[in-house]
Amino acid sequence: MALGALVACDSVPTTTPKPVAPAPAKPSQASESLRNYYAHVQSDLLARGLLRTDGGGPDTPFTPDMLARNFERIAFYDEYALNRGLRASNGRAGTLRRWSGPVRVNVEFGPSVPESIRATDKATVNAYVPRLAKITGHPITMSARRPNFHVLVMSADDNPTIDARLRQIVPGANASTRALFQDVPRNIHCLVAAFSSDNNAGNYTTAIALIRAEHPDLMRKSCIHEEIAQGLGLANDSPEARPSIFNDDDEFAFLTTHDEMLLSMLYDDRLAIGMPLEQARPVIQTLAREQTGRIY
Repeated sequence: MALGALVACDSVPTTTPKPVAPAPAKPSQASESLRNYYAHVQSDLLARGLLRTDGGGPDTPFTPDMLARNFERIAFYDEYALNRGLRASNGRAGTLRRWSGPVRVNVEFGPSVPESIRATDKATVNAYVPRLAKITGHPITMSARRPNFHVLVMSADDNPTIDARLRQIVPGANASTRALFQDVPRNIHCLVAAFSSDNNAGNYTTAIALIRAEHPDLMRKSCIHEEIAQGLGLANDSPEARPSIFNDDDEFAFLTTHDEMLLSMLYDDRLAIGMPLEQARPVIQTLAREQTGRIY
């Protein structure tokens, strides 16, 4: 499973130059164990017809009401409690969260990550970011200059680098957030933490996505798709969302047409940061009908 949009609002983030660490001579036993484990996970998922890359089709129809319901669950609810690590949320709807300013995405690699993975993942993110900008109509670009959305591709052997970067990017990150990045449970395939400004909890200003370098190529690409999208404001997963990557069933590997509609709705000007669900619901219904081409 992926841990999406672990939202933390405990500091105003800043960045400083990243540390330089030597690459290990060879992967540790812990890293090799994870690599073997995730290779088996991917093989098992593919054998069961999961990790689909077709984006859905005639077997995955959805109505405007279904799209609206999925948007509400994914955009207004959290799977985990704010600033409490993996503790379950209280199950109550929050307010709308997204970025108001430009999103500048940069990819960083741990010292242990080989060049083959670096090249593959750079290409994935470079292709994905313009797609997200087009879908949302929001300024989302690749930029190594003053980035505010940090995609960290790192292995278990890069834990010191992960902690150092987290401290630099968000100096005031609380203990539970730092601990989660340092000791990610094996069943959490990847994660993202989105940080908001102190004076507006719904306005994201920085995000950090952690992608495990031990994953096979398909699972890493799937993680990149889900975590960057969730870091834009689609914080939750829903077992009813289909066809969607915002569902822990791993049926789909990449962003689907359904998910593109969710992102387009999220950044529509008729919705506003901080808007409560009850106020947003009539707008959501209208947007869902427009997205599906069913105006009635």
